[in-house]
Amino acid sequence: MTPPTLSETTPGRDLKRRFVWVGLAMIAGMVALAVQLYRLQITQGEEYAAKSVANFVKEVRLRADRGLIKDRRGTILVDSRPSFDAFITPAFCTNCAVEVLPRLGELLGWDEPTRKKMEDQLKAARRTAPFHPLPVRIDLTRDEYDRINARRDMLDGVEVVPVPHRNYRTSSVLSHVLGYMNEITTEELEKLNSEGSHYALGDYIGRRGLERYFESTLRGTDGVRKEVVNARGKIIEEFSDKLGKDAVVPSRPGNNLVLSIDMRLQEEAERAFPGAAGSVVAVDVKTGLIRAVVSRPGFDPNLLTGRITPAQMASLAKDPLQPMINRISADHFSPGSTFKVITALAAYKSGLFRPETVVTCPGGYRLGARLWRCHKDSGHGPVNGKTALQYSCDTWFYKVADTIGLDPISEMGKALGLGSPTGIGVLAEVPGIMPSSEYHNKASPGGYTKGMALNSAIGQGDDNVTPLQMAMVYAAIANGGTLYKPQLVERVEGLDGEVIQQFDPQVVNKIEIPEAHRKAVVEGLFATAMVPGGTAYRAMVQSGLKDISVAGKTGTAQVATLGAVRLKTHQMDFFQRDHAWFAGFAPADNPEIAVVVINEHGGHGGADAAPTAMAVIKKYFDLKKEDAANPPPRQNTPYVSTLPDAPSVQDVLTRAVAGGDDAVAD
Repeated sequence: MTPPTLSETTPGRDLKRRFVWVGLAMIAGMVALAVQLYRLQITQGEEYAAKSVANFVKEVRLRADRGLIKDRRGTILVDSRPSFDAFITPAFCTNCAVEVLPRLGELLGWDEPTRKKMEDQLKAARRTAPFHPLPVRIDLTRDEYDRINARRDMLDGVEVVPVPHRNYRTSSVLSHVLGYMNEITTEELEKLNSEGSHYALGDYIGRRGLERYFESTLRGTDGVRKEVVNARGKIIEEFSDKLGKDAVVPSRPGNNLVLSIDMRLQEEAERAFPGAAGSVVAVDVKTGLIRAVVSRPGFDPNLLTGRITPAQMASLAKDPLQPMINRISADHFSPGSTFKVITALAAYKSGLFRPETVVTCPGGYRLGARLWRCHKDSGHGPVNGKTALQYSCDTWFYKVADTIGLDPISEMGKALGLGSPTGIGVLAEVPGIMPSSEYHNKASPGGYTKGMALNSAIGQGDDNVTPLQMAMVYAAIANGGTLYKPQLVERVEGLDGEVIQQFDPQVVNKIEIPEAHRKAVVEGLFATAMVPGGTAYRAMVQSGLKDISVAGKTGTAQVATLGAVRLKTHQMDFFQRDHAWFAGFAPADNPEIAVVVINEHGGHGGADAAPTAMAVIKKYFDLKKEDAANPPPRQNTPYVSTLPDAPSVQDVLTRAVAGGDDAVAD
């Protein structure tokens, strides 16, 4: 037998080589199969598992009603109204980009950017949450609802779902207190759900005010309803009926808020306030509970919560009166002569001044080469601590500042809460500014000078306060030195009215004010409103208040630099006019309520702020008598506004020209 050459193969070797190739092919096949199984079971296992379940049982979310917001007597200010939203479930939407979205866009009047945006959102949702309904139109109009229902057979994956939407019955009144709602962002969604919440894409969340601060209290808990569906998401009724008693888990409404606000007093504050911009705060001096609060101009929360157009947003943003700013606590102003009570208390505490200390006012006070003018050019003559408050004589307070300096005044202001947030929580706050010599050494070119003390002593210069801070200052003076935390909510109630949380008064500080000092200041404030010649006397007489004494202080805070010649209010541009202030409490001998008014660019405190405060005080005591004589009102009555429209800037200017200026400047 001839041995094989090198170029030849034997049958055994050839067979062995074939086995090797077959083995390699089998290994490659097994690897490919393993990779595919890993993809199906591990990488995309949840998606395919969800698809298999979704082809049989679908869980429909039952939206919970958000809690009510009511005034202290049970009048409903905010509730929910029935509405319909349109959704697309990506997994059930066949030929979405080619057929469904163009049809839906035609029915809802989408422009090209909107259609493109929805297409992008749908693509993203297919990857991240294919079985979660994606909102495409919130709060359908009746026509939109009818058009979609008529074409339902051509809109695979589209469904119209009843969803409760927020209903703000007070319109722009209390808008900064109530807040509004809008759609949750992706970042918020991830953060809140990681903390144990259960929000979904398209949910609305509270913005500003009570809606934001009490979001978790108001929100409630969603329920679920199980339905049998086919692969296109259509309900199979005959199978859905067999899911049993666990097929529906009902939603649970959110808890209700009962405010300290009395809408009857609130309406009076709104009616009586004449300004186009400004604020009114009425607070219980013995508890810190707020009974009425105006921030004007406001905005309509229904508009911001609904489908606001770019043009409407631009209008709000460009409005020179800035309606989105909460003037109660998020904006600060020079307090003018309402600050003089703090200077007086600091003067008495220093021991260098007594209520009887007399200073002669010739129309101003000379410090160095400069004459610091009093608001009365002809002067007030000899004045003491009481008459200095009554006539609002600047010169007496200039003398105090020149004698004791700025720091004792600053310390008294800070003790009464100025320069720090009040802690109200519900509303955004700025701390304001209570300047000291240290403050000026850091912030002012050249550092502190005595003239800065003179400015601060009359509530000008760098003094800046919020209306809420001044309300709490006067409440503390009224009650003997207890500075309370202001509160807007009295309690949280459950669905059946049971009290879940009660908000008791909270003391921020106890200020040691000797009764003799407090009495001297109150006597000056009493004379301001109740004695002829006082800067608020005319407003008191015209208010019709009977048997109720008022202690208060007017103020006129400069906005523009005072010129050599004083112009009348109606001769000035609106935004150059002074801010008109009034701060006070009643009854003077046993105070119950403190009221602060700032009428921005309103003119003079005596003419343009004090009448509003007197009207609010009168209404408060009228309501007190009414409530004592009548049984408690029926609860849960929806609020219906009877208020006229707020005045515009042009209305205010026209009224100023027609009415002229009040004879008492401050």
